[in-house]
Amino acid sequence: MSTARARLSPQDSRAAAIEAARALLLESGPQAVTLKAVAARMGRTHANLLHHFGSAAGLQAELARAIGERVTAAIARAVALARQGEADPREIVEGAFDAFDKEGAGQLAAWMIVSGNRDALDPVLQAIHRLVDQLVEGHEDRPVADTTLWLVLAALGDSLLGAAMAGALGLPREKARELALRHLLATHPDIRLV
Repeated sequence: MSTARARLSPQDSRAAAIEAARALLLESGPQAVTLKAVAARMGRTHANLLHHFGSAAGLQAELARAIGERVTAAIARAVALARQGEADPREIVEGAFDAFDKEGAGQLAAWMIVSGNRDALDPVLQAIHRLVDQLVEGHEDRPVADTTLWLVLAALGDSLLGAAMAGALGLPREKARELALRHLLATHPDIRLV
């Protein structure tokens, strides 16, 4: 007796594949995000995913885009609330660091760079660029691009080497986040701790 799989729209199928890929990324790392593994997780065929994404690199690029969009939206909300004095600026730092650590963006970015698939990072870079454009509006006198650069690089580095480096220096694991918060408050006097 065979079980019929529910037919998904192309949009729903892509969304389910991205969610399955994200789960694999978080559970087992970027090397686990293959068409075969994602198809198995979804109960679909390799050919089905090939049809939707063209290749594993295409799937990984879509995963990067989805992570980038999700994270930049959360950071944008936190920045807007912090500027209004309605949210703690720690949320900005936590959002950036969590994006690269807990959301898997750091591992995925490193994997793409090392495997020579740098173009797949373009959706993440574009999402960050859109975020900066949005945050600069009405705040042209603030170093938004500079802040974004050091915050992203600090969060990326921390996701890849933070635990080992903090341990080697005898510092608490959260030290990089603390330093990032201090720097954010020093360079953006309009943002205050709540």
